[in-house]
Amino acid sequence: MKVAIQGELGSNSSMAALAMLGEVEIVACALSAEAFARVVRGDVDGAVLPIENSLHGSVAEHYDLLLEQPVQIVREGQLRIRHNLIAMPGVKLAEIRRVISHPVALSQCRRFVVEHPEMVAMPFYDTAGAVKHLMTEQLRDVAGIAPELAARVYGAELLVGGIEDHAANFTRFHLVVNGDAGEAVEGDDKMSLAFAIEHRPGTLVAALERLAEAGVDLTKIESRPVPGSPWEYVFYVDVRYDASEKAVTAVAALREHCRMVKVLGRYRAASA
Repeated sequence: MKVAIQGELGSNSSMAALAMLGEVEIVACALSAEAFARVVRGDVDGAVLPIENSLHGSVAEHYDLLLEQPVQIVREGQLRIRHNLIAMPGVKLAEIRRVISHPVALSQCRRFVVEHPEMVAMPFYDTAGAVKHLMTEQLRDVAGIAPELAARVYGAELLVGGIEDHAANFTRFHLVVNGDAGEAVEGDDKMSLAFAIEHRPGTLVAALERLAEAGVDLTKIESRPVPGSPWEYVFYVDVRYDASEKAVTAVAALREHCRMVKVLGRYRAASA
């Protein structure tokens, strides 16, 4: 199986793909849009992409791409996120003057950065990419914040482990494949939907009431602006259910009320 990720080998997305699918060939992509495009073209069998972090919140770009592209979610995974300070072999902590990583990783390690004012934090496009960069350029005064796997992949050395501000740091990932969603995955108990409603008072409440009447449990709601239509929104929801028939009923009820409904995927929820 060939799976695309956003980021480099050794990143959290790389770890999530291996945890969810076992030994697969990982195709690193610089941009999320590239990962989606590879799925749609059939260059890869699927893509493993983060959708929500327990501290940072949702990955808005991925919601937009799920709506725009002819893809579907077929699996969900959850990964404990652990950030580490990584540098070239033999480099001492006192030698570090710059720390580079993805902006989200930097924001989740603020306490460590504050406690080390001699280190200037600088954003980089990817966590593992930061380690790859410092090893390629042989930068002895730079450290990256990345998963431990990145150190192993690029031959770097872990200086300080577990520098994140909060230990309870988890990210949910989706396995996305080509094709329109609709068919249930065996054992499914969760569904992701996108819908748009008329811009009138009470329409959102009415939509949510239809979900409740269908017997599904609303576990998440997210809104994103509609490009070209100021102050209008697409709503994204996750629902849980104990029978597939309830998912079918929920979608049918929404279609009667909403001007647009797209099933993003039906799958089995990740275990905690």
